[in-house]
Amino acid sequence: MANRGTVTLLHTSKRAVELVEIAADARDYVAASRAENTTRVYRTGWAQFSAWCDEHGVTALPAGPETVACYVADLAKAAKPATIDLRLAAISAAHRAAGHDSPTKEEAVRLVRRGVRRTLGTAQRQVRPVTVPDLRAMVEGLGTDPAGCRERALILLGFAGALRRSELVGLDLADIREGTDGLTVRLRHSKTDQEGAGRTVGIPYGSNPITCPVRAWCAWLEVSAINEGHAFRPIDRHGHIGATRLNPPAVALVLKRHAAQAGLDPGEVAGHSLRAGLATSAAAAGVPDIAEQTGHKGTAMLRRYIREGSLFRENAAGAVGL
Repeated sequence: MANRGTVTLLHTSKRAVELVEIAADARDYVAASRAENTTRVYRTGWAQFSAWCDEHGVTALPAGPETVACYVADLAKAAKPATIDLRLAAISAAHRAAGHDSPTKEEAVRLVRRGVRRTLGTAQRQVRPVTVPDLRAMVEGLGTDPAGCRERALILLGFAGALRRSELVGLDLADIREGTDGLTVRLRHSKTDQEGAGRTVGIPYGSNPITCPVRAWCAWLEVSAINEGHAFRPIDRHGHIGATRLNPPAVALVLKRHAAQAGLDPGEVAGHSLRAGLATSAAAAGVPDIAEQTGHKGTAMLRRYIREGSLFRENAAGAVGL
Protein backbone atom coordinates (compact mmCIF):
# COMPACT_ATOMS: atom_id res chain seq x y z
CA MET A 1 0.00 0.00 0.00
CA ALA A 2 2.86 2.33 0.88
CA ASN A 3 4.47 1.73 -2.50
CA ARG A 4 1.18 2.33 -4.33
CA GLY A 5 0.71 5.58 -2.40
CA THR A 6 4.24 6.69 -3.27
CA VAL A 7 3.68 5.91 -6.96
CA THR A 8 0.39 7.85 -6.93
CA LEU A 9 2.09 10.83 -5.26
CA LEU A 10 4.95 10.79 -7.77
CA HIS A 11 2.45 10.57 -10.63
CA THR A 12 0.46 13.50 -9.21
CA SER A 13 3.63 15.54 -8.74
CA LYS A 14 4.70 14.82 -12.31
CA ARG A 15 1.32 15.96 -13.64
CA ALA A 16 1.56 19.14 -11.53
CA VAL A 17 4.98 19.92 -13.00
CA GLU A 18 3.62 19.33 -16.50
CA LEU A 19 0.70 21.67 -15.84
CA VAL A 20 3.10 24.37 -14.60
CA GLU A 21 5.14 23.99 -17.79
CA ILE A 22 2.02 24.11 -19.96
CA ALA A 23 0.84 27.23 -18.10
CA ALA A 24 4.22 28.86 -18.76
CA ASP A 25 3.88 28.01 -22.46
CA ALA A 26 0.38 29.53 -22.47
CA ARG A 27 1.71 32.77 -20.96
CA ASP A 28 4.39 32.91 -23.65
CA TYR A 29 1.75 32.46 -26.37
CA VAL A 30 -0.39 35.20 -24.84
CA ALA A 31 2.62 37.52 -24.81
CA ALA A 32 3.29 36.66 -28.46
CA SER A 33 -0.33 37.38 -29.45
CA ARG A 34 0.47 41.08 -29.56
CA ALA A 35 3.16 42.79 -31.56
CA GLU A 36 6.20 43.85 -29.54
CA ASN A 37 5.53 47.50 -30.29
CA THR A 38 1.88 47.17 -29.16
CA THR A 39 2.97 45.55 -25.91
CA ARG A 40 5.44 48.36 -25.29
CA VAL A 41 2.84 51.05 -26.01
CA TYR A 42 0.31 49.38 -23.70
CA ARG A 43 2.87 49.01 -20.92
CA THR A 44 3.86 52.67 -21.18
CA GLY A 45 0.24 53.84 -21.37
CA TRP A 46 -0.75 51.83 -18.31
CA ALA A 47 2.25 53.12 -16.33
CA GLN A 48 1.27 56.71 -17.12
CA PHE A 49 -2.36 56.15 -16.16
CA SER A 50 -1.33 54.45 -12.91
CA ALA A 51 0.98 57.37 -12.07
CA TRP A 52 -1.85 59.83 -12.74
CA CYS A 53 -4.16 57.86 -10.45
CA ASP A 54 -1.55 57.81 -7.67
CA GLU A 55 -1.06 61.55 -8.03
CA HIS A 56 -4.80 62.19 -7.73
CA GLY A 57 -5.50 59.63 -5.02
CA VAL A 58 -7.83 57.41 -7.06
CA THR A 59 -7.82 53.68 -7.80
CA ALA A 60 -6.26 52.56 -11.09
CA LEU A 61 -7.39 48.92 -11.04
CA PRO A 62 -10.25 48.57 -11.26
CA ALA A 63 -10.83 52.17 -12.28
CA GLY A 64 -14.26 53.75 -12.28
CA PRO A 65 -15.56 55.32 -15.49
CA GLU A 66 -15.57 58.74 -13.81
CA THR A 67 -11.85 58.34 -13.09
CA VAL A 68 -11.07 57.46 -16.69
CA ALA A 69 -13.26 60.29 -17.99
CA CYS A 70 -11.39 62.81 -15.82
CA TYR A 71 -8.08 61.35 -16.98
CA VAL A 72 -9.08 61.82 -20.62
CA ALA A 73 -10.15 65.42 -19.98
CA ASP A 74 -6.84 66.15 -18.24
CA LEU A 75 -4.83 64.38 -20.94
CA ALA A 76 -6.55 66.43 -23.65
CA LYS A 77 -4.74 69.56 -22.43
CA ALA A 78 -1.52 68.35 -24.05
CA ALA A 79 -2.16 65.10 -25.96
CA LYS A 80 -3.61 64.50 -29.40
CA PRO A 81 -6.77 62.39 -29.87
CA ALA A 82 -4.70 59.54 -31.33
CA THR A 83 -2.56 59.46 -28.19
CA ILE A 84 -5.66 59.47 -25.99
CA ASP A 85 -7.04 56.49 -27.92
CA LEU A 86 -3.80 54.57 -27.29
CA ARG A 87 -3.99 55.32 -23.55
CA LEU A 88 -7.60 54.13 -23.46
CA ALA A 89 -6.61 50.94 -25.26
CA ALA A 90 -3.89 50.35 -22.65
CA ILE A 91 -6.35 50.88 -19.79
CA SER A 92 -8.83 48.51 -21.40
CA ALA A 93 -6.20 45.82 -21.97
CA ALA A 94 -4.97 46.01 -18.37
CA HIS A 95 -8.50 45.64 -17.01
CA ARG A 96 -9.32 42.69 -19.25
CA ALA A 97 -6.06 40.97 -18.31
CA ALA A 98 -6.95 41.34 -14.63
CA GLY A 99 -10.44 39.95 -15.16
CA HIS A 100 -12.30 43.25 -14.87
CA ASP A 101 -14.76 44.90 -17.23
CA SER A 102 -13.18 47.74 -19.16
CA PRO A 103 -14.31 51.18 -17.92
CA THR A 104 -13.44 52.69 -21.30
CA LYS A 105 -16.71 51.43 -22.80
CA GLU A 106 -18.87 53.28 -20.29
CA GLU A 107 -20.99 56.21 -21.45
CA ALA A 108 -19.15 58.77 -19.31
CA VAL A 109 -15.83 57.95 -20.99
CA ARG A 110 -17.30 57.74 -24.47
CA LEU A 111 -18.93 61.14 -24.18
CA VAL A 112 -15.75 62.86 -22.99
CA ARG A 113 -13.71 61.15 -25.71
CA ARG A 114 -16.23 62.21 -28.36
CA GLY A 115 -16.16 65.78 -27.09
CA VAL A 116 -12.38 65.87 -27.18
CA ARG A 117 -12.29 64.60 -30.75
CA ARG A 118 -14.86 67.19 -31.88
CA THR A 119 -13.05 69.99 -30.07
CA LEU A 120 -9.49 69.15 -31.07
CA GLY A 121 -10.16 67.37 -34.36
CA THR A 122 -8.82 64.00 -35.38
CA ALA A 123 -6.37 64.90 -38.14
CA GLN A 124 -2.97 63.33 -37.55
CA ARG A 125 0.35 64.87 -38.52
CA GLN A 126 1.24 63.76 -42.03
CA VAL A 127 4.87 63.09 -42.89
CA ARG A 128 6.22 64.36 -46.18
CA PRO A 129 6.30 61.66 -48.86
CA VAL A 130 9.81 61.48 -50.32
CA THR A 131 9.32 61.56 -54.10
CA VAL A 132 11.82 60.57 -56.81
CA PRO A 133 13.27 64.10 -57.23
CA ASP A 134 13.67 64.31 -53.45
CA LEU A 135 15.27 60.88 -53.44
CA ARG A 136 17.75 61.83 -56.15
CA ALA A 137 18.79 64.95 -54.25
CA MET A 138 19.21 62.94 -51.04
CA VAL A 139 21.48 60.23 -52.46
CA GLU A 140 23.53 62.21 -55.00
CA GLY A 141 25.95 63.47 -52.36
CA LEU A 142 26.57 60.09 -50.75
CA GLY A 143 30.06 58.67 -51.04
CA THR A 144 31.37 55.17 -51.74
CA ASP A 145 32.62 54.61 -48.18
CA PRO A 146 30.76 52.07 -45.96
CA ALA A 147 28.43 54.69 -44.46
CA GLY A 148 27.58 56.19 -47.84
CA CYS A 149 26.91 52.81 -49.43
CA ARG A 150 24.81 51.61 -46.53
CA GLU A 151 22.67 54.74 -46.45
CA ARG A 152 22.17 54.76 -50.22
CA ALA A 153 21.02 51.13 -50.10
CA LEU A 154 18.86 51.77 -47.05
CA ILE A 155 17.08 54.73 -48.64
CA LEU A 156 16.59 53.22 -52.11
CA LEU A 157 15.49 49.77 -50.94
CA GLY A 158 13.12 51.35 -48.43
CA PHE A 159 11.56 53.48 -51.17
CA ALA A 160 11.41 50.88 -53.95
CA GLY A 161 10.00 48.21 -51.64
CA ALA A 162 7.63 50.63 -49.84
CA LEU A 163 9.07 49.18 -46.66
CA ARG A 164 8.32 50.20 -43.11
CA ARG A 165 11.43 51.01 -41.13
CA SER A 166 10.97 47.88 -38.98
CA GLU A 167 10.75 45.75 -42.14
CA LEU A 168 13.85 47.40 -43.57
CA VAL A 169 16.12 46.87 -40.57
CA GLY A 170 14.62 43.41 -39.98
CA LEU A 171 16.06 42.09 -43.24
CA ASP A 172 18.79 39.45 -43.25
CA LEU A 173 21.01 38.69 -46.22
CA ALA A 174 19.15 35.42 -46.72
CA ASP A 175 15.96 37.43 -47.30
CA ILE A 176 17.35 39.23 -50.36
CA ARG A 177 18.10 37.45 -53.63
CA GLU A 178 19.44 39.04 -56.82
CA GLY A 179 18.03 37.86 -60.15
CA THR A 180 18.01 38.95 -63.78
CA ASP A 181 15.10 41.34 -63.19
CA GLY A 182 16.19 42.75 -59.85
CA LEU A 183 15.94 41.82 -56.18
CA THR A 184 13.47 39.44 -54.59
CA VAL A 185 12.93 40.48 -50.98
CA ARG A 186 11.25 38.17 -48.48
CA LEU A 187 9.55 39.98 -45.60
CA ARG A 188 9.20 37.47 -42.77
CA HIS A 189 7.25 39.79 -40.46
CA SER A 190 5.49 43.11 -40.78
CA LYS A 191 3.08 45.33 -38.89
CA THR A 192 0.07 43.72 -40.55
CA ASP A 193 1.51 40.19 -40.54
CA GLN A 194 2.18 39.41 -36.90
CA GLU A 195 1.72 35.66 -37.43
CA GLY A 196 4.68 35.53 -39.74
CA ALA A 197 3.04 34.34 -42.95
CA GLY A 198 5.42 36.62 -44.81
CA ARG A 199 5.25 38.12 -48.28
CA THR A 200 7.63 38.68 -51.17
CA VAL A 201 8.42 42.03 -52.79
CA GLY A 202 10.09 42.53 -56.16
CA ILE A 203 12.52 45.42 -56.51
CA PRO A 204 13.46 46.02 -60.16
CA TYR A 205 16.57 47.68 -61.57
CA GLY A 206 16.29 51.46 -61.84
CA SER A 207 16.79 53.27 -65.15
CA ASN A 208 19.05 55.82 -63.45
CA PRO A 209 22.23 54.40 -61.85
CA ILE A 210 22.11 57.08 -59.15
CA THR A 211 18.71 55.92 -57.87
CA CYS A 212 18.89 52.23 -58.77
CA PRO A 213 18.14 50.20 -55.62
CA VAL A 214 19.68 47.00 -57.02
CA ARG A 215 23.03 48.65 -57.80
CA ALA A 216 22.95 50.35 -54.39
CA TRP A 217 22.39 47.01 -52.64
CA CYS A 218 25.20 45.31 -54.55
CA ALA A 219 27.59 48.17 -53.72
CA TRP A 220 26.75 47.85 -50.02
CA LEU A 221 27.36 44.10 -50.12
CA GLU A 222 30.73 44.63 -51.78
CA VAL A 223 32.02 47.33 -49.46
CA SER A 224 30.69 45.71 -46.29
CA ALA A 225 31.89 42.17 -47.10
CA ILE A 226 28.89 40.86 -45.14
CA ASN A 227 28.00 37.34 -46.22
CA GLU A 228 25.36 36.36 -43.68
CA GLY A 229 23.15 37.71 -40.90
CA HIS A 230 21.79 41.22 -40.57
CA ALA A 231 21.53 43.19 -43.81
CA PHE A 232 21.88 46.66 -42.29
CA ARG A 233 24.21 47.34 -39.37
CA PRO A 234 25.58 50.26 -37.35
CA ILE A 235 28.78 51.94 -38.54
CA ASP A 236 31.00 53.89 -36.13
CA ARG A 237 32.79 57.14 -36.95
CA HIS A 238 35.90 55.20 -37.97
CA GLY A 239 33.95 53.25 -40.60
CA HIS A 240 33.88 50.01 -38.64
CA ILE A 241 30.75 47.94 -39.34
CA GLY A 242 29.08 46.44 -36.27
CA ALA A 243 27.73 42.94 -35.83
CA THR A 244 24.31 43.94 -34.48
CA ARG A 245 21.16 44.88 -36.37
CA LEU A 246 20.46 48.53 -37.11
CA ASN A 247 17.55 49.77 -34.99
CA PRO A 248 14.37 51.28 -36.53
CA PRO A 249 14.87 54.87 -35.21
CA ALA A 250 18.19 54.98 -37.09
CA VAL A 251 16.27 54.89 -40.38
CA ALA A 252 14.46 58.12 -39.50
CA LEU A 253 17.74 59.76 -38.44
CA VAL A 254 19.38 58.81 -41.75
CA LEU A 255 16.44 60.22 -43.71
CA LYS A 256 16.33 63.45 -41.71
CA ARG A 257 20.07 64.01 -42.11
CA HIS A 258 20.07 63.58 -45.87
CA ALA A 259 16.78 65.45 -46.28
CA ALA A 260 18.39 68.46 -44.62
CA GLN A 261 21.45 68.18 -46.89
CA ALA A 262 19.09 68.08 -49.89
CA GLY A 263 17.36 71.28 -48.77
CA LEU A 264 14.22 69.63 -47.42
CA ASP A 265 12.73 70.32 -44.01
CA PRO A 266 13.91 67.42 -41.81
CA GLY A 267 11.03 68.06 -39.43
CA GLU A 268 8.62 66.92 -42.14
CA VAL A 269 10.50 63.69 -42.89
CA ALA A 270 10.21 60.46 -40.90
CA GLY A 271 10.80 56.74 -41.37
CA HIS A 272 7.40 56.43 -43.05
CA SER A 273 8.33 58.98 -45.72
CA LEU A 274 9.85 56.32 -47.98
CA ARG A 275 6.77 54.10 -47.95
CA ALA A 276 4.47 57.09 -48.38
CA GLY A 277 6.69 58.40 -51.17
CA LEU A 278 6.53 55.23 -53.25
CA ALA A 279 2.75 54.98 -52.85
CA THR A 280 2.20 58.64 -53.73
CA SER A 281 4.62 58.54 -56.68
CA ALA A 282 3.04 55.34 -58.03
CA ALA A 283 -0.41 56.92 -57.81
CA ALA A 284 0.83 59.97 -59.71
CA ALA A 285 2.23 57.64 -62.40
CA GLY A 286 -1.13 55.87 -62.70
CA VAL A 287 -0.01 52.49 -61.35
CA PRO A 288 -3.25 50.46 -61.05
CA ASP A 289 -2.48 48.14 -58.13
CA ILE A 290 -0.19 49.84 -55.66
CA ALA A 291 -1.09 47.41 -52.86
CA GLU A 292 0.83 44.66 -54.67
CA GLN A 293 4.01 46.50 -53.72
CA THR A 294 3.02 48.17 -50.45
CA GLY A 295 1.18 45.19 -48.95
CA HIS A 296 -1.65 47.38 -47.62
CA LYS A 297 -4.44 45.24 -46.15
CA GLY A 298 -6.96 48.05 -45.81
CA THR A 299 -7.95 50.68 -48.34
CA ALA A 300 -8.30 53.85 -46.25
CA MET A 301 -4.60 54.81 -46.15
CA LEU A 302 -4.01 53.65 -49.70
CA ARG A 303 -6.90 55.81 -50.95
CA ARG A 304 -5.28 58.80 -49.26
CA TYR A 305 -2.01 58.20 -51.11
CA ILE A 306 -3.86 57.74 -54.40
CA ARG A 307 -5.83 60.92 -53.83
CA GLU A 308 -2.68 62.93 -53.02
CA GLY A 309 -0.75 61.46 -55.93
CA SER A 310 -3.56 62.14 -58.40
CA LEU A 311 -4.31 65.75 -57.39
CA PHE A 312 -2.96 67.14 -60.67
CA ARG A 313 -3.04 64.06 -62.93
CA GLU A 314 -6.81 64.18 -63.50
CA ASN A 315 -7.62 67.60 -62.12
CA ALA A 316 -11.00 69.09 -63.02
CA ALA A 317 -9.70 72.68 -62.96
CA GLY A 318 -6.81 71.73 -65.22
CA ALA A 319 -9.09 70.25 -67.89
CA VAL A 320 -11.36 73.22 -68.51
CA GLY A 321 -8.92 75.48 -70.36
CA LEU A 322 -8.01 78.06 -67.71
